[in-house]
Amino acid sequence: MGRNILSVTQVSEYLRSLFEDDALLRAVFVRGEVSNFKTYPSGHSYFTLKDAGASLRCVLFRREAAGLRFRPENGMKIIAFGRVAVYPRDGQYQLYCAELAPDGLGALYAAFEKLKAKLEAEGLFDEAHKKPLPRYPEKIALITSGAGAAVRDMLRILGARWPAAEIVLLPVRVQGKEAPGEIAAALRYAGENRVADLIITGRGGGSMEDLWAFNEEVVARAIYDCPVPVISAVGHEPDVTIADFVADLRAATPSNGAELAVPDRREVLRQVSQYRARMERAVRTRLSDERRALLQAKRALRSPEAYLNERKMQLDGCVRRLSASLQLALREERRRLAGAAGKLDAMSPLKVLGRGYAIATRGEAVLRDAETVRAGERIRVRLLSGALGCTVDQVEKET
Repeated sequence: MGRNILSVTQVSEYLRSLFEDDALLRAVFVRGEVSNFKTYPSGHSYFTLKDAGASLRCVLFRREAAGLRFRPENGMKIIAFGRVAVYPRDGQYQLYCAELAPDGLGALYAAFEKLKAKLEAEGLFDEAHKKPLPRYPEKIALITSGAGAAVRDMLRILGARWPAAEIVLLPVRVQGKEAPGEIAAALRYAGENRVADLIITGRGGGSMEDLWAFNEEVVARAIYDCPVPVISAVGHEPDVTIADFVADLRAATPSNGAELAVPDRREVLRQVSQYRARMERAVRTRLSDERRALLQAKRALRSPEAYLNERKMQLDGCVRRLSASLQLALREERRRLAGAAGKLDAMSPLKVLGRGYAIATRGEAVLRDAETVRAGERIRVRLLSGALGCTVDQVEKET
């Protein structure tokens, strides 16, 4: 037949290589409307981008989805960046998305990423600069709109969880051209005047343009320079702003910021109750120990004479034991003394004299050598009993 017959797999692999070799399809931006958006338990999301003339299947893996700054929804117009490739199992091509951005917000995202990179390089996001929040704040400053739902939610939650805290509201605009300056000025005022020992700044949800005041550099630097700990509570949970990175603590929502700012009084009361119970148990145990000790000493209080007689008997026993010990020590010392006296007596010159020897002296010196004495000299000879005064007639040398 002369025909080159390919398998389905070979066709799919060939098409995939064509897509992979195409430089345009390896890195492409695609604009379209989201439809059939669905996230699976694996964290991967699948959807379709469509316009008036065609549709394109798309996949967004969990790792890339974690970096999104917004929540894609059906009907939303977006710009997707990624690569187009063939999925051999289904024999269809699809866009593997690396980034998503709402259509029309490209410039804002670029500005966001540029400022984020700049401030991160300067160290404004470093954990070492994060200040710890007071455990039981006495005064809390709210820097937000005075008329929005966010401030009402925060006041309600703060009042319910920790009514002991005094709330200071510093109303500012949180949207529009003047908002960044007002927010920054309020942060500087609160920090310089120490109007509170904790600050919450933020607003409710909205689009990226609505939240943009909290992406301005002036606000970020005011948070960083503030000597009072700052909680950033902006938008909904997926919303992330520059203020979140700089703040000492980021809250998912304004309501969550109020929850993080103060303890729950019910939990504190429960802990206090536990501590009280532990203290009461400790006091009861101590009283029981002291009562037991008092009962042991009660016999002395009831019968002092019997108590004293018992102590006298104990004292007599101590005296007997001490006397016995002294007698034993005295006998040992006497034995040692007798031994030493025997040794000393054995070495006494008197013992030598008792054996018939004599000691000759001239003055105080004992004579040991005959040559040291001249004839006619007077010497003294000591015997066992008495002594002789003698005159030397003759000196004999030892031969």
